Parts: sequence; structure tokens; C-alpha cells
Amino acid sequence: MKCLLVFGLIVAVFGAFIGYGYLLFTDFTRPLPKPEFNDNTYWGPGEGDNYVPDEEIYEFKLQVPSEDIEDLRKQLNRTLRLTEPLDGIAFEYGFNTYALQQFADYWRDKYLTVWDEREEYLNSLKQFTTEIQGLNIHFIHEHVKEEAKARKHVYPLLLLHGWPGSVREFYDFIPMLGKDQNVSDYAFDVVAPSLVGFGFSDAATRPGFNAAEMATVMRNLMLRLGYKEFFVQGGDWGSIIGSNLATLYPENVLGYHSNMCVLHTPLAFLKGIYASYFPEKVLPSRFFIDHHFPLWEKYEGLLKESGYFHIQATKPDTIGAALTSSPVALATYILEKFQTCAGPGLAQDFGAITTVYGLEAVLDNLMIYYLSNSATTAARFYAENVSKEYRALQLDRVQSPVPMGCARFRNDLPAAFDWQLRDKFPNLKHSMYFQQGGHFAAMEMPSMLYNDFTTFVRKLALHGETF
Repeated sequence: MKCLLVFGLIVAVFGAFIGYGYLLFTDFTRPLPKPEFNDNTYWGPGEGDNYVPDEEIYEFKLQVPSEDIEDLRKQLNRTLRLTEPLDGIAFEYGFNTYALQQFADYWRDKYLTVWDEREEYLNSLKQFTTEIQGLNIHFIHEHVKEEAKARKHVYPLLLLHGWPGSVREFYDFIPMLGKDQNVSDYAFDVVAPSLVGFGFSDAATRPGFNAAEMATVMRNLMLRLGYKEFFVQGGDWGSIIGSNLATLYPENVLGYHSNMCVLHTPLAFLKGIYASYFPEKVLPSRFFIDHHFPLWEKYEGLLKESGYFHIQATKPDTIGAALTSSPVALATYILEKFQTCAGPGLAQDFGAITTVYGLEAVLDNLMIYYLSNSATTAARFYAENVSKEYRALQLDRVQSPVPMGCARFRNDLPAAFDWQLRDKFPNLKHSMYFQQGGHFAAMEMPSMLYNDFTTFVRKLALHGETF
């Protein structure tokens, strides 16, 4: 009898443990409801109690005083006190100082000499500013070419960049989207904003401006321009912001396309563990296994390359002060990321930046950070997105009905696979793997990104999506 009682007690305890574990598992993995969110928070100077928005749209043209360029040239002309690399080391310890000296010389002696041409190029796309929620927002706005309007289905498109990029990433991509090309039946009126605190957009004046707030400002910008429904495309922070926009405001988003499809939820993590042992059960082909696995090798790579993330997420003003005090420091910090993102085959190559992106393109991007003095305010965005307030929203666990498309480039961060993505985007319509390309896809291979994005739009039309 005593044995039966003990056995019964063990069964009861074990059953309670299993039941509690099941409840805990479902609590941590179930989708969450969309949170209530203020879509008109004031982020400008002061309290904004009597704030009346200026809804006018103003033309923007980059016009840098010649004395500012001359001052930059003088700063670059100073003797650099650089430490030589260790013997046999290229870029393993960071950006190589031999390469940095050559880059600084080129910046000063070649690039700045033709600054008028670079400034004209940066002004070649139509740009504007308008005030949203107390912030002056800079944006490119290019309409579909007249010859394309009669032959194409035309839709609005919001393009979102990330860090350490800028709207300069899109200068080859945007013209493709509005031309009369035979490869697609679709053309797009493109809006490409400088994110809040990046480039020539204002920065928030108090803490709390996270990716959800950024998504709200971007959505309100599109509404200001008369676009009630639009497509969204983004990579890096643009991907996170685009996901948040599609989650908080699905009624405004025709479709969301990402070239950095990431998802951070407990269920996605568990699925990743399972898939690491049985990849053939969750991936469309064995040729794509190395996009995701070995899992621990991917985590090791992320840990190795995410030192900047920790600094910016904890002490953004410290690194910002260093970067804004020296153009060479700013160049070193940003160039190192472009060098790394060139891919494992080129990460130690002294010609990687020129080969993959083009020297002028990277320098244009660097000049936007330098001229706008936005290194600190851009870095602060990381701190806001690891805050308790933003994490409490758990937006990755809130499902979005918006049609989603995912493009995975081989040398980008490890992306979520379809089984994971459908937890967040059950209306996943397009999923593609590329065995080349990296993090800055719009800059590195704009034609491939264009083809993938327009394929996504075509699939939506074939599936009978109404837009």
C-alpha cells in the first residue's frame, strides 16, 4: 500500500511538472495580441504641449560651404599617429592601418578635389523635408517616369536603410524602380527617408525613440505624402522597422519585403535547435544549409562581429564623441563594417571595398555621416532598441497579416527560415536564397535585389492580393 502511495505521489508530481512545463512552453511561444500604441507622440524640442505641425513639404538640396570642405581637407592632412599592424595580419584585428592611410590620402587628394561632382551626384535624386511629430524628416521622393506610367502598374514604395548605411545605399536601386523596363510589369513611386537621427533627418530629443516609434514616423511620412497604402522594403534596421510597421499598421502596408529576415522569439530559437539536427526537413534544398548552420558557428560569428553593437547599445555617446571628433576615426569605424560585410572570401582583401561597393559610393555614405554630424544620434538607436520598454512590446511575437517576402543573401547575417518566419508572417508569399551577395544588397547588387522585389510583387498579384 505504501509503495502505491509513493508511486501515486511520483505520478502526481511528474504530471504537475509536465503540466506546468506545457503551460510555460505555450505561454512563451504563443502569438501575442497587438499592443496599444500612440501614433502621434511628439519627439521634437521642448514638451510640445502647444505643438502645431508644419505640414508643408520643402525641397532639399545639399549645399556644403567650401570652407567646410577645406576644413575637412586640413583635418585629413594632419599626420596620422597610427600603430602598424602585427606581422601577417590584414583585417583580423580591425581595419588595417596601412589601408586606412591609403584611404585617408585618397579621400583628401582625390575625392575632395572633385567634391562638386559628388555633391551634384548626391543631389541627382529629388529630395525634400517635412515635419513629422516635431521632427524634420529628410527624404528622397522619386516618381515613376512618364514613359512607364502608361505601361506599368504603379505603386508607392517605402525604402528603409540601416546602420552604418544611409539613403546613399539606394542610388543605383531607385532609378531601376521607376523606369520603363521590360523585366517587370511594375513600377514604383519611391520614398527613401533618412531615418530619424541619421543623415539629414532630425534626432529625437529624449529617450525612448525605438524601432516602433521609427516605424510610426515613417508611416506618418507616407500618409503626409498622400500614400495610404504602400509597399515596404528594407535591410538591417530597415528590416526591423519594416517588420514593426507591418505589425502595428497592417492596414497601410500592401506588402513587406526584407533582405535581412530575422526573428527573435523563444519558439524561433527552439525551431532553430531542431533544424540544426534535421535541416533537410525544414529547408527547401541542402544547398542552403550553410545559410543557417552550423548553428553554434553562426552564433560564434555574431559574437565576434558584434562588439560595436554592445558599445552602441550601452554607451552610444562615448563612441559618438570619438567619431564626431575625428573624420579618420569615423572612417575607420564605418569602413571596418563594410570590409567585414564584403564576405568571408574578401574580408581580408585590401581591395574588397573597391571591388564590392566602389570607393566613391562608400565615401559618399561616409560624407553623409560626417556632414550631418549624426554618428552619435545614429548610435543611440541601438540603446533604445535594447531598452526594457521596447523589449516589453515583444513585437516579434505579434503576428502580421501583411504579405511578406524574404531575400537571403549568402554573406549577410543568418536569416530565419520559412518555418520560423511563418510564426510572425503567416502570409509569407515569397522566399528566396542567393548564393552570393551580402548585407548592403541595394549597394552591392541592386539588379538582383530589384528582380527579387518585383518577383515578390508579381507573386502577390498572381495570388489575387487586392492592391
